[in-house]
Amino acid sequence: MADITRRLGWRHLRGAPTAHVRHHHGGKLVHDGPGLSFWYRTLTAALSEIPVDDRELAMTFHARTSDFQDVAVQATVTYRISDPALAAARLDFSIDPDTGAWRGTPLEQLGTLLTETAQQHALDVLARTSLASALVDGVAAVRERVAAGLAAEPRLPATGIEVVAVRVVALRPEPEVERALRTPAREQIQQEADRATYERRAVAVERERAIAENELASQIELARREEQLVEQRGTNARREAEEAAAADAVRAGAEAARSVKLAEAEAARTVKLAEAEAEGARAVGAARAQAQEAWLRVHGDVEVAVLHALTGTRLAENLPHIENLTISPDVLTGLLAKLSGNQDPA
Repeated sequence: MADITRRLGWRHLRGAPTAHVRHHHGGKLVHDGPGLSFWYRTLTAALSEIPVDDRELAMTFHARTSDFQDVAVQATVTYRISDPALAAARLDFSIDPDTGAWRGTPLEQLGTLLTETAQQHALDVLARTSLASALVDGVAAVRERVAAGLAAEPRLPATGIEVVAVRVVALRPEPEVERALRTPAREQIQQEADRATYERRAVAVERERAIAENELASQIELARREEQLVEQRGTNARREAEEAAAADAVRAGAEAARSVKLAEAEAARTVKLAEAEAEGARAVGAARAQAQEAWLRVHGDVEVAVLHALTGTRLAENLPHIENLTISPDVLTGLLAKLSGNQDPA
């Protein structure tokens, strides 16, 4: 919308670079072009403002496919006014000289024209297409048909309109139909997800089995090595026992030999001692015999009285100590009688 300023009964218009302004005064075109700025009087000026920038027109309409299914078409048409003078002549782009607002609704008229034209071509192509084909290839087909139809529409160039681009955003069936169509796909996706889950579980189980087998193999190998270790320890123990037994046997043999030698030496010493003792005993006996023989030989030559005296002397030596001895006359008389009696036979 143009920017209009008031000054003492005059008006000043300042247009935008994307707005084409046409100023008529007294039926004559005074100003014509985009981005103009000029003074004018409201009572004698006729102003028109035509936008020349690209504009987007979003449209939504319903169509029916060949299998009698309703679909909603969402499209966007980009257009611009390529001939402002022709557009101003065919549509009411006049503005209020005081406010700069459009007196009519020219853009809505353009939107209605473009929407109806696009809808006509979209309905034509969808009426010969099934719902499944429309959902698969309908977007491209509708876009091409609408673009070709708008390009071939004679009213648009006659109005100064140029279509820049056509985009079909979506083709959507009714919600119930869409849910019904989504069900097989969802089931397939769910089946794929389930299969992926099962495969993942199978892979996990296989990996767990491989891990368990590796652990079992490790345990078996460990047990085998432990068995070898126990067997080796037993072999070492037997070898140590055999070596210890051999050492004990050697030590016992040495001790036995030493004991035998000691016993033999002790026996020899005992024999020698016995022989010596026997020899000594024989010598002592012989000496005693010789002494006894000499003693007897000596006493054989001695008189009986002397022997009796020696016997008494020897007896007195062996008697206990007697401090007092009392001899009665009877004892003395008998003793003397015996002495004297013994002497006589001698």
